[in-house]
Amino acid sequence: MALAALAVVCAGVELVAGRGMSPGMVWDVVNGGGDATARHIFFQLRLPRLLVSLGAGACLAVAGLVLQSALRNPLAGPEVTGVTPGAVLGAVTATALGLAGWDSPLAVVLAACTGGCAGAALLWLLAGRGRGDPAQTAVHGVLVSAVLGGLTAMVLLVEPGELGSVVQWLVGTTEGRVWQHWHLLWPWALLWGAGAWLLAGPLTLLRCGDDTALTAGLSVRPARTLALLCAVALTAGAVAAVGALGFVGLLVPHLAMAVFGADLRVSLPGAALVGAVVVCGADAAAQLSSRLPVPGLDAGRFTLPVGALTACLGAALLLVVVRRTPSRTF
Repeated sequence: MALAALAVVCAGVELVAGRGMSPGMVWDVVNGGGDATARHIFFQLRLPRLLVSLGAGACLAVAGLVLQSALRNPLAGPEVTGVTPGAVLGAVTATALGLAGWDSPLAVVLAACTGGCAGAALLWLLAGRGRGDPAQTAVHGVLVSAVLGGLTAMVLLVEPGELGSVVQWLVGTTEGRVWQHWHLLWPWALLWGAGAWLLAGPLTLLRCGDDTALTAGLSVRPARTLALLCAVALTAGAVAAVGALGFVGLLVPHLAMAVFGADLRVSLPGAALVGAVVVCGADAAAQLSSRLPVPGLDAGRFTLPVGALTACLGAALLLVVVRRTPSRTF
C-alpha cells in the first residue's frame, strides 16, 4: 500500500514537473479547464510520457528479477542478455539509414525489437552447448554486449550526424514519448509479464540450484530457456520505448525481494511496482531539474535524461551494497 501511494505521488509530481506548464495550469486542465495549448501539452505529451515511464520501469524490473532467478546471479541484469545494446544498435542503425526516426515511433520500436532479438540470438549461438550454464551465459552476455556496443560506435563514425540519436538511446530518455509509444508498449508488457508470472514456480526452483530443481522434477533447460525468452522480450519492449535505462533491471529486483520476500508469485508483481515507481520518480526528478538555473547553459534547453539519473543513482547504490558486503561472492 505504501508503494502504491508512492507511485501515485510520483505520478502526480511528474505531471506537474517540467517546463511549459505551471502546477496551476495542470490543475485547471485536470478540472476540465485550460486553453488548447495547455490541454495539448498535458494530454498529448505529459500523460503518455508518464505511462511509458511506468510501463518501461515495470518491464525492466521484472526482466531483471527473471534473469537473476534463472541464472542464479545477483548481478545479472538485462544487459547480460545482449538485448539492451542490440536494441540500441537496431534503433540507431535504422535511424542512420533513414528507415526510422523520432517522428515514426512504430518504425523505431520495430527496429529496436529486431535488434534486441538479434542480440539475444547472438548470445544463444555463442553459448552453444553451454547455454544452460548460468555462469557461461553471463560471461557470453558481457562479450556480446561489448561487441554490439562497438558496432553502435561504428555506426556513429559512419553517420556522425546521428550523435544525438545515439546518445539518447544509450542513456535512455522519456522525452517526446506520445500515445503511440504507450499503445505499443502496454500489450507487449502485459503479455510477457503474465508469462513471467506463470513461470514463478520454475523460477523459484531454479533459484535453489539445478540439482534441487531436477530432484523436484523440473526440466531445467526448457524452463531456463522460457525464462530467458520472457526476460529478452520484456527488455526489448522497454528499450524500444525509452532506450537503455541503466541499473533499473539490476538493482530493483533486490529491492523487490527485500520488500516482498522470496515468493516470486508476489515479488514479480512487486518488482513491477517498484520498477514503475523508480523510473517514474527518476523522471519526475529529471524534469524538476530542468527548472533549475544552470550556469553557462541555456535554461530553456537544459534537460536531464532520466537514464543519466538512474545510472548515477544505481552506480552509487551498487557501490554501497558491495562495500557493505565485502565478503560476498557475486
